[in-house]
Amino acid sequence: MNESRPVLLRGGTVLPMDDARSVLTDTDVLTRDDRIVEVGKNLAAPGDALVVDATDGIVMPGMIDTHRHMWQTAMRGYGADWTLTQYFVWYYLDHGKLFRPEDIHAGNLLAAIEAVDAGVTTVVDWSHGLRTVEHADAAVDALEAVPGRFVLAYGNIQEPPAVWSGKPEFRDFVRRRVTGSDMLGFQLAFDVLGDPAFPEKAAFEVARDLGVPVTTHAGVWGATSDDGIRLMHDNGFMTERTVYVHAASLSADSYQRIAATGGSISVSTESEQSAGQGYPPTWAIRAHGIPVSLSMDTSVWWSGDLFSAMRTTLGADRSRTHLEAHAKNETVTNHLLRAEHVVAWATRGGADALGRSDLGELAPGKKADVVLIKNDRSPVSFPVLNPYGHVAFQAQRGDVHTVLVDGRVVKRNHELVDVDLAAARAAVERTVEYLRSTMGEEAWVAGMHPEIPESKVLDNPYQYSDYRSTATHTR
Repeated sequence: MNESRPVLLRGGTVLPMDDARSVLTDTDVLTRDDRIVEVGKNLAAPGDALVVDATDGIVMPGMIDTHRHMWQTAMRGYGADWTLTQYFVWYYLDHGKLFRPEDIHAGNLLAAIEAVDAGVTTVVDWSHGLRTVEHADAAVDALEAVPGRFVLAYGNIQEPPAVWSGKPEFRDFVRRRVTGSDMLGFQLAFDVLGDPAFPEKAAFEVARDLGVPVTTHAGVWGATSDDGIRLMHDNGFMTERTVYVHAASLSADSYQRIAATGGSISVSTESEQSAGQGYPPTWAIRAHGIPVSLSMDTSVWWSGDLFSAMRTTLGADRSRTHLEAHAKNETVTNHLLRAEHVVAWATRGGADALGRSDLGELAPGKKADVVLIKNDRSPVSFPVLNPYGHVAFQAQRGDVHTVLVDGRVVKRNHELVDVDLAAARAAVERTVEYLRSTMGEEAWVAGMHPEIPESKVLDNPYQYSDYRSTATHTR
């Protein structure tokens, strides 16, 4: 148990994220060790408590990102103008193979620090750059060096899932590093191409044997399709713990299968609306009653905070609703997707996707992962008339005042606590210099806007199957 000093956040507007979507004004939140002890007005402060003035601020559960390729953060913004094909070619076919264990460590370290700073207290590290167990050890070392909560989703885009998951060294890694720690969860991360031979089946069996969930990029235009969902379903590998990332190019049949088996979908709206996986699918997901969580995908393109995820998700969903109405010469008079919904997806939605009923809510007995949004220096911090709307549309990472993870204060007064940002910067600079020098300056510069040769124009980047269909193909 985390023997942390009690913390009392005093007098804030509290969003407990209960079923009623309550708004509690002038309310206190008291934590002790790793748990929330009490939520209420005028709570007595224990003698040794740290008291944080939350007046004029919003107190909410820590946010949860269910899909982020943390290892790529060392290349922040490099691929801002990429298409999905350019991303696939750069990482899957060409330069992703250059990353050393220390480069994985550098990216993960910076991404973990960035997440905590932005009030994202739990992140699923969709770590598909783990070419060796040394890379995997480096990824975990970085995550354990930062005071956040993480889930390592182990993957390797350079080998077939059945191969890397079946190696003795992989099993040894699981034995050594996956210890049941409350701060480090574990998933397997791989995609299903739809090949009728189902080459991914053995990897699903490994996950089942280990008792861990699978997270998979489903419904990515041209790469993964309804065929993969049917294979998973027909072979009994769709469960309530499965997380389907994007799910933006699926049919109603696939959504029905996901709904029937209790899985959830991680929506990465900035990614889907920019890279081309398909239109952000929240409208279809809601129609089928599928649980939703939010994610940021990768900082090689996009922002790394869930404030951006919330506002872009609202924008994409509402834009589609308006366009549908206009096509029928109608007018939308009420929004079906509200700010409170995306705030819930960014908190409780992530907790539910991870099977963590102790996260995503401010209530006695829940884990003390707590965020205070407050910025007395900002003219955007007042008035707070609709707190859910304020979080979704007005707040940003610079407004995150205090962050608790497992009861430990990891950010206070807008400053990170016990984080060596200079060391993280130095590590990332070494990685960037290594990549630039190894690739050569011409290739490095060209990589930001690469011309893709005809031989490499493809949707499906995976090389372990020759299967081609109208949904999954190369050209």
